[in-house]
Amino acid sequence: MNRIIFICISYLFCIGFLNAQNNSTRTTLRGFVFEKNTSEPIMFANVILQGIDNKNILKGAATDVNGLYNITSLESGNYKLIVTYIGYDTTELNIFIKAGEVKTKNIEITESSVKLNEVKISGERIEMKTEVKAASIKITSQDLKIIPSIGGEPDLAQYMQIIPGVVFTGDQGGQLYIRGGSPIQNKVLLDGMTIYSPFHSIGLFSVFDSDIIRTTDVYTGGFGAEYGGRVSSIMDIKTIDGGKKLTGKLSSNTFGSKVLVKGPISKNKKSSFILSAKTSYLDKTSEIFYKEPILFFDDKGLPYSFTDIYSKISFQGNNGSKLSVFGFNFTDKVNYENVSKLNWKSNGVGSQFTLLPNGSPILIEGNIAYSNYLIELNEIAYPIRSSSISGFDMGLDFTSFPNQGKLKYGFDIHGFSTDFTTYNSINQRVDQDENTTEFSSYFNYQFKSIRWIVEPGLRLQYYGKLGTSLEPRIGIKYITSENLRLKLAAGNYSQNILSTSSDRDIVSLFNGTISSPEDIKDNDGSDLKQKFQKSQHLILGIEFDLNENIDLQIEGYIKDFSQLTNINRNRIDESDPEFIIESGIAKGIDLLFKYKKDNIYLWTVYSYGSITRKFNELIYNPNFDRRHNINFVASYNYGKNKTWKTDLRWNLGSGFPFTQTQGFYEQISFSDGINTNYNSENGNLGIIYSDLNEGRLPYYHRLDLSTSKKIKFNEKSSLEISGSITNIYNRENIFYFNRIKNERINQLPFMPSVGVNFLF
Repeated sequence: MNRIIFICISYLFCIGFLNAQNNSTRTTLRGFVFEKNTSEPIMFANVILQGIDNKNILKGAATDVNGLYNITSLESGNYKLIVTYIGYDTTELNIFIKAGEVKTKNIEITESSVKLNEVKISGERIEMKTEVKAASIKITSQDLKIIPSIGGEPDLAQYMQIIPGVVFTGDQGGQLYIRGGSPIQNKVLLDGMTIYSPFHSIGLFSVFDSDIIRTTDVYTGGFGAEYGGRVSSIMDIKTIDGGKKLTGKLSSNTFGSKVLVKGPISKNKKSSFILSAKTSYLDKTSEIFYKEPILFFDDKGLPYSFTDIYSKISFQGNNGSKLSVFGFNFTDKVNYENVSKLNWKSNGVGSQFTLLPNGSPILIEGNIAYSNYLIELNEIAYPIRSSSISGFDMGLDFTSFPNQGKLKYGFDIHGFSTDFTTYNSINQRVDQDENTTEFSSYFNYQFKSIRWIVEPGLRLQYYGKLGTSLEPRIGIKYITSENLRLKLAAGNYSQNILSTSSDRDIVSLFNGTISSPEDIKDNDGSDLKQKFQKSQHLILGIEFDLNENIDLQIEGYIKDFSQLTNINRNRIDESDPEFIIESGIAKGIDLLFKYKKDNIYLWTVYSYGSITRKFNELIYNPNFDRRHNINFVASYNYGKNKTWKTDLRWNLGSGFPFTQTQGFYEQISFSDGINTNYNSENGNLGIIYSDLNEGRLPYYHRLDLSTSKKIKFNEKSSLEISGSITNIYNRENIFYFNRIKNERINQLPFMPSVGVNFLF
């Protein structure tokens, strides 16, 4: 392993050294564009360099997601630097650039009276024309506010449910399945740190405070070489800094409360802080609205509660270099009284930095973090089941800007330990205690011309005794005209960790995490050459701007999960394998229609998907295989000064597969062997099942609505009052069916909420 790490690091630094040598003689202008009041980077602003001495010189660039612009191959001379962005005042200044110089110039721009919603559309259009963006959705803080929210607090969990290709399995204990991938196959990053449980047991809330999220990039497939370690999708969340002014938010609603404070630390305003804390009392207030029993006992209400705390300190240098240190503590509790208790907690600390070395055209980014996740399930009359995963992330990335392109390369090391304990149906202890280290390196090159954007990449994933994965990636966009673009993404992907819940489980709040076993065999008992999970993605898409207000996107995808490791739910004795090897195919097509004009925003998604799994000769549809899924979202601002806002969301989904019941029988244990008197012994109720997942549940649909009124006291403070209703027409969507009692339990009923937010 040490030899492989040494070779990969040496290779990457050789690329960087040669590239730096090649760029060292080129005159370059670079820097960051910031919003003046908040110091937040401005994405996709236009930066234009116009010659003063030579009027024929006119060059430009768009800022990236970090607000960075880079203009290369310049002549020595005087220039006018112009920064434009819809919604902000145009900024102009004169600069002088010497031959061979790498000049850094950061720029602050000021918001104008142009409406903010126009800014977002402009940024989206620029990104579509400068990035491949296949199977990718960017979520901003403004986007989160268009979804009807519980008590007026928007949440990432609710927005994720409307993304094309995302299937949500339920309001209680629901999980997100992204284009055929299970939750464990979706990697969630928070400022470079891996988050193992991003959503709470009640499916309405995530662990993240929406007010601290700057951007969330969701890659539903075909992601580039800089991401790895998962076979389905990536969610990359970046948070804001504290800003130059002391601001905050106090909120309280029917189901929870939150406090957020952020601002500068030092007088020069080069350092800042964020402190966010939110908690839920859903288990207490929901009894007012939820009159039906949950699952198979008589208690009422929703037995869910959680507390999330996050803090961050940021330091910024004069040239735009930045260091951030952050920490978090997330907890979740589910208490089915007199039946079971489930608790999980997640905590960690991390650091992220960005460096702009003087005199060098290379951008350096890095992170180091440690996190821990522990989940425990305590059921009456059963031993406690538990699962934990803890470890560190460390990575270093380099970005340079050759002519007509961008080269990004780097490496990361991920070390973790897993400790899992459970008990099978005959009360035998099953556990795993493993320590694992993964190493990866990658490079990704982006070439741009007038019509083409091409991004080839290569990633090397080393999993120790499990094997090594060489993963080529490619992304292509062809700009056919000003309004029409074609895109493609493909690649190989791999993953080590797996869930202790099977893809065949119907409802499972206890989701343990373990490392792929080193001694795993193929289903026929033969050795596996590579013991990790593998997939191949192919994404094809069209982007069409019908006019300045309407966007239409169509994407088709195929994910070939060529090797998956699953829990063996048919294991009877110790001679049977604990794990089985499966394969699968996920394919479908997603259509996204967006309309935005003035104060109206419409978002409509239709998704068709088909997911199959194969185990030996058995081919079945997993429980999250939803054929049809529709999401319609509308947001409208109105009233004097547009202080009123109403948001609506309607979701329709076809039924999930389930295994039907053929009949029942008396199950005799034969505890006394051949001496058992089966004529007098009372057995348990046994169930005769039909073929696996041959049935389909009823369609799911739900309408949510929220309305808010903003009262502005002055430039610094305002009050927002909101009301919302979940499941307006009280649709009885099935959550769970108890075969023994022939009893159906439904998802969330008609559930109103009110909330108050005070911003200062």
